[in-house]
Amino acid sequence: MMAENEGRITIHMAASLDGYIAREDGSVDWMETADEYAAGEELDADYVSRFLEGIDCYLMGSGTYLTALDFEKRGLGWAYGDKPVLVLTSRALKRSRESVTFHSEDLQGLLKQLRGRYANIWVAGGGKLAGNLMRLGLADEIRYSILPVLIGKGISFFEGLDKDVALHLLESRAYRSGMVALRYAVAR
Repeated sequence: MMAENEGRITIHMAASLDGYIAREDGSVDWMETADEYAAGEELDADYVSRFLEGIDCYLMGSGTYLTALDFEKRGLGWAYGDKPVLVLTSRALKRSRESVTFHSEDLQGLLKQLRGRYANIWVAGGGKLAGNLMRLGLADEIRYSILPVLIGKGISFFEGLDKDVALHLLESRAYRSGMVALRYAVAR
């Protein structure tokens, strides 16, 4: 059970139906799908904006950070606004803005610091980081946006997970784009 003053850690990633967050080379070109589900909800821009306002900081691996930089370079913008972005890496990477910091210390120690400073900590990727969080019992919630595509092989949503983790379904939503969003609490 999480203490009242501790931040909530949510893992969120978009993945293919077969559970991959990227191709083996890290590319995510498959994310632009053309499906249409007429009975689905419309993803309202105001709702998304209000939702993102509630996120206090982002945590990601270096591969996700490089993908975000590539999206920005291609004119798709920086998805994280001015919120703090903490990149867990041992590589020397170029800092793209003041809100980005790099960290190579112990994951448990870093999250202990973050939980004391932020109420809503959003893990935006990668598979190795998500697997480590689950293996160490550090995540509180998982949000899984399933895109309507199978890619056959790639980087798994939870790389290196070596045990079963019980989850409790909190919410499911289907969107016009064919995406299905699932929200789970991590059972303790």
